[in-house]
Amino acid sequence: MQKWFEDAKLGIFIHYGIYAVDGVAESWSFYNGRMTYDDYMKQLDGFTASQFNAEAWADLIEQSGAKYAVLTTKHHDGVALWDTQYSDLNTVKSTPAHRDIVREYSDAITAKGLKLGLYYSLIDWSHPDYPSVYEGGKVPEDKASVNKYSYPVNGIQDEAKWSQFLEFNNHQLEELLTGYGQVDLLWFDGDWERSAEQWNLPAFKHYLKSLQPDVIINSRLAGHGDYKTPEQGLPITRPEGPWEFCTTINTSWGYVPTDQHYKSLHQIVRMFCDCISMGGNMLLGIGPREDGNIDDRQEAILLGLGKWIRAHEEAVYGTREGIMSRYYGEGSTLSADRKTLYLFVHGDPKGSICLKGLCNKIKKASVLHSGKELTYEIHGGVPWFQIPGTTWIHLTHEDTHELTTVVKLEFDEEVEMYGGSGAVVTHN
Repeated sequence: MQKWFEDAKLGIFIHYGIYAVDGVAESWSFYNGRMTYDDYMKQLDGFTASQFNAEAWADLIEQSGAKYAVLTTKHHDGVALWDTQYSDLNTVKSTPAHRDIVREYSDAITAKGLKLGLYYSLIDWSHPDYPSVYEGGKVPEDKASVNKYSYPVNGIQDEAKWSQFLEFNNHQLEELLTGYGQVDLLWFDGDWERSAEQWNLPAFKHYLKSLQPDVIINSRLAGHGDYKTPEQGLPITRPEGPWEFCTTINTSWGYVPTDQHYKSLHQIVRMFCDCISMGGNMLLGIGPREDGNIDDRQEAILLGLGKWIRAHEEAVYGTREGIMSRYYGEGSTLSADRKTLYLFVHGDPKGSICLKGLCNKIKKASVLHSGKELTYEIHGGVPWFQIPGTTWIHLTHEDTHELTTVVKLEFDEEVEMYGGSGAVVTHN
């Protein structure tokens, strides 16, 4: 795992494609029968990208506080956002836009010093060779339940066609990994429709690494990825190893104008704090309109999140997961040297916040965004059994940030927390 990824904390996930023309769900609209394939593909004629400005995207992403971005170069519908030589189904050849979106995006992101991420769907529901085999090679008993975009409907498998499709994927990925500079992250999707053996793993991953040795790959590679990607449901238990929580600003990945169910800025900040408290990143999704503009509500959330991060950046970038929630329930992070503890306060405290199990002596307590020093008191504890008391840090409404407040605790030594079950005191 590259160190930059674990230090970055925030990325922006951009779902951009022809599905924004009619404002329908990306790819799944025709796959699940909500509209015909032909009607879905008619959106090619309306994709103009007339206001698409990659530099403006990159500037907004930088202002959001994100350190990397991931663009859907090709979703399950098979429509590529770059000038691929292996299919005419792309935004250069088959839409009025006639633009290599990936080229403009990658140039702008790299120029801003952000890490470049590319999403690529392993499955392609438009490619004639894709629905040639079944997952694991096992023919289902009920062929009537088979979706024609994924599998053969007649029960007959064609391994030669499947090999041709794998070669097609290899060619397109070679274009992406050799024609757009340093690619820092590959974000795969769709691995569930085939087995690891059918995806030719681990040889496939070795091939990708031969093209970009430092690229990191998400978990959607049939068990061969570099980090975990829980989606939409915020983890309750910390995933093992490096991880990233991907979620939407409203409920849709792409631009759906009828989707008014937006998360508030306060909710986004809290979710972000929950992620970094458990040592993960948040990959926050936006869906640009067909013309390339980003909805004002989405832009406002990104700008608001960035403003909060800039006021608290030392509690964010380069930190490590905080103390366990049994000590402090609202989340925290630790500095790399573990001598500074940052406590997140999401609500309006009733005069103080409670920290349990702290063994260290506090050198200084303060509010991060204002620098105001705070007082505190310790109640209880059994020092001759090395059992600490409960620390109460005085914090009033006047001290708080309008979104989430960060209390900074500084120590001379690395933070040490008591994990025992107490003791019966028999001699006082």
